[in-house]
Amino acid sequence: MNDIVTAGILVIGDEILSGRTKDKNIGFIAEYLTNIGIDLKEVRVVADDEADIIAALDALRSRYTYVFTTGGRGPTHGDITADSVAKAFGVGIDLAPGFKIGNVIVMAGVPSIMQAMMDIVAPKLKSGVRMLSDTVRANAREGDIGGPLREIANAHPDTIIGSYPFQDEDKKPNTNLVVRSRDPEKLQAAMNAVKQMLADLNVLR
Repeated sequence: MNDIVTAGILVIGDEILSGRTKDKNIGFIAEYLTNIGIDLKEVRVVADDEADIIAALDALRSRYTYVFTTGGRGPTHGDITADSVAKAFGVGIDLAPGFKIGNVIVMAGVPSIMQAMMDIVAPKLKSGVRMLSDTVRANAREGDIGGPLREIANAHPDTIIGSYPFQDEDKKPNTNLVVRSRDPEKLQAAMNAVKQMLADLNVLR
């Protein structure tokens, strides 16, 4: 249960690369996996080209616990995901959507269908310790806290600290700071350090 479970996503389709179709699956899968303790590590987008699909698939499946593919399947001539997956594994395969072979899960490209399929697939997946997170509003520009934030990150190597600039309700530049960790105590220690840094910054102003 303490193992880190990882995943990659392979998005397939000329229509995505041309901009004709906007991807609506990556964000959903990323959030879904995070909520069940699986770390999404990489996303690749390839054309409806068998050689490109196989090359990307082989790279991802050797690197991560699971690989999810979306798109590139269905009744049209260009939908070649199933055949490419079969060739990557050197086997014949059923063309039904949602099949799993090895560590590769082939999902539909249509968002509503893909989302329903995730609910079916998820219970069969190995999951890890869920990543916890906490957020604090800095009331400071991102550039003003970059240095101190790096020092805190170095002092807390088991946490991930991110800064996300935005424009606040007064139209002023502001920053949200997000601390992530699988260990609640380490998360709290890093967040305490972040809050103390912000308090000291306000005193110095």
